[in-house]
Amino acid sequence: MSTLEKAVAVRAAAAPVAPRRLRDREWVWGYLMIAPLVLGLGIFYLWPMVQSVYYSFTEWTLFGDSSWVGLDNYTKLVSDPSIGKALKNTFIYAGLTLLGIPLAVVVAALLNAKGLKLVGLYRTLYFLPVVTMPAAVAMLWAWLYNGDYGLINYLLSLVGIHGKAWVSEPSTALYAIIVVGVWSSLGYNAVIFMAGLQSIPEHLYEAASIDGAGRIRQFFRITLPLLSPSVFFVSVLTVINGLQVFDMFFLIFRKGSPAREDNQSVVSLFFSYAFEDGAKGYAAALAVVLLVITLVLTVAQFRLQRRWVHYAG
Repeated sequence: MSTLEKAVAVRAAAAPVAPRRLRDREWVWGYLMIAPLVLGLGIFYLWPMVQSVYYSFTEWTLFGDSSWVGLDNYTKLVSDPSIGKALKNTFIYAGLTLLGIPLAVVVAALLNAKGLKLVGLYRTLYFLPVVTMPAAVAMLWAWLYNGDYGLINYLLSLVGIHGKAWVSEPSTALYAIIVVGVWSSLGYNAVIFMAGLQSIPEHLYEAASIDGAGRIRQFFRITLPLLSPSVFFVSVLTVINGLQVFDMFFLIFRKGSPAREDNQSVVSLFFSYAFEDGAKGYAAALAVVLLVITLVLTVAQFRLQRRWVHYAG
């Protein structure tokens, strides 16, 4: 044993050991500190989840009475054409909003560039949609997409293109909402990627430059592999948020909109069944199905991340 190892061993042996009562007290204080969080999760997340599962096996009347119907609600889901449309729209939305991740990576790289003037202003502008109320975002984009006096159609008319009623026509309404979803999440994703970029050691780029690697080669050989944990995190959040999307569909596709019937998400359809039609048990069954789909896709993402996510260590 070396002199240094002997000194470390002597110091460790001489270190005071906390009495058992003191250690037990620390455990008690630790549990007390996390008790509010556990209590909040139990009351506002776990208990409503258990209730939803129970309600999915019941049928509710207009007077608030419920009766046990077993698997009848799930049997109806299979033959309901609206469910198939909503699932298709939700999967398309969740899948295409993933295309915003490469865009967010490019924006983060530009905002992280050295020597960029007014970088604080640019970061604030990109993050503004994240902190803007969904109702304000919906009003803004409803005006932009308006077929009669919207700004998008006005700009298209300047180059001789006749625009459409983007959110009123069923063929374009879903993709118009997807553009809003990508735009509103761009700033949040860019902030996460900027944090990931700033955690990459600078000496790796210096060594690559000495070896003759250009900016593009450095990006694909250094930046992307080391940024893959952030990409994985954002992709998981994007899929979950895409499956749970509600506000834009509800706020833009109002009652009476010709595009509403064919362009509902699963959650907006859940809202329609539960609070407009009063079919709370049927809506709860739909919520349980969405929960299972979300869990399956999230587990699949965690399994697949072993093949392409590189953790520095």
